[in-house]
Amino acid sequence: MFNSLSNVRMNVPLFDATRQYERLRDGLLAAIERVLASGRYILGEEVATFEQEVAAYLGVKHAIGVASGTDALWLSLKAVGVGPGDYVLIPPFTFFATASAVLNTGAVPVFVDIDARTFNLDPVKVEKALAGGSAVWRRLNIDSKQVKCMIPVHLYGQPADMDELLDIARRHNLWVIEDTAQAMGAIYKGKKAGTLGDLGVFSFFPTKNLGGFGDGGLVVTNNDDLAEKVRMLRAHGSQRKYYHVIIGTNSRLDELQAALLRVKLRYLEEWIERRRTIAATYTEALQNIEGIEPPYEMPGRRHTYHQYTVRVRNGKRDEFQDWLRKQGVGTAIYYPRPVHLQKAVTFLGYQEGDFSEAEQACAEVLSLPVWPELMQEEVQFVLEKITEQFRRRM
Repeated sequence: MFNSLSNVRMNVPLFDATRQYERLRDGLLAAIERVLASGRYILGEEVATFEQEVAAYLGVKHAIGVASGTDALWLSLKAVGVGPGDYVLIPPFTFFATASAVLNTGAVPVFVDIDARTFNLDPVKVEKALAGGSAVWRRLNIDSKQVKCMIPVHLYGQPADMDELLDIARRHNLWVIEDTAQAMGAIYKGKKAGTLGDLGVFSFFPTKNLGGFGDGGLVVTNNDDLAEKVRMLRAHGSQRKYYHVIIGTNSRLDELQAALLRVKLRYLEEWIERRRTIAATYTEALQNIEGIEPPYEMPGRRHTYHQYTVRVRNGKRDEFQDWLRKQGVGTAIYYPRPVHLQKAVTFLGYQEGDFSEAEQACAEVLSLPVWPELMQEEVQFVLEKITEQFRRRM
């Protein structure tokens, strides 16, 4: 497939934003100039147009730009009325923002373990917990009747089992907010992730599939009333300037970010396909190497590979990561500690062993470079170093 690079020294970073900038430089600078010349920097034409364009891309009625992915979660929870006395069901294997957004409404996150193949919420375990069959929930006196909302997380770019989760949510009268921070452009049975639940939230953190040049986020929905609530919540609860209907906050997507994201949105599909090509190359080479397990892509879905995350078995993950670092290959662990065992939430009462799949994933996962501008010889170099390490030492 490739010529050997065994004697070549490279540095392959986990992510490098500069290559993409060089390609898009003229368009990005023109967008900045357009905004600066307009004199309108907050909720102007660029935000409105970006919202229309991204709504069309996703196939959803409403898209509302906000200040960050975390704010997108928080405002969505507020929009459906989550607050003190409520529980919100989330996975323990996710970025902490999924839990902190819940806590910042005054509600309490309650956890259900993940599916070992996808790292996403396991519908069987969700159903069991809501039906009173969770030993952890019983120990903590969690009343399933207080669960008001569920947040499936489409981790690493692979959609969760939305048909099953939506069916459970309907039967238990739960709101569904999709955490699509890592899955812009992912597809579940013909529909874009983030458009299946009551609301979907996205992040434009710079490393994301559609990354901005700072923080930014998005809330999408087909529900007119929820869209109106989110628009009010992002602007201090006002429907028009200085007339405040509810208590909101200041969480608006900047005009500059919107203008820059409009440039990048045109390339998103191309970038996703490049990520998928790199992922396919990795998977083909790694699937028969004992001790390393490539990600599993579920049928009927388009995984966007925001991260290409393998499992390294037999307690060798940290050793393997250190060796790759010394060879010049950048990697990361998303995430080294599950949410339920974080120091910030010890007051919730969870213990080690409560969610074995999430805890095992934290001990085994390792993400490899997969950004669109990664060159083929760099992909080859990464694979050769992995193969060398597993054949010689693991």
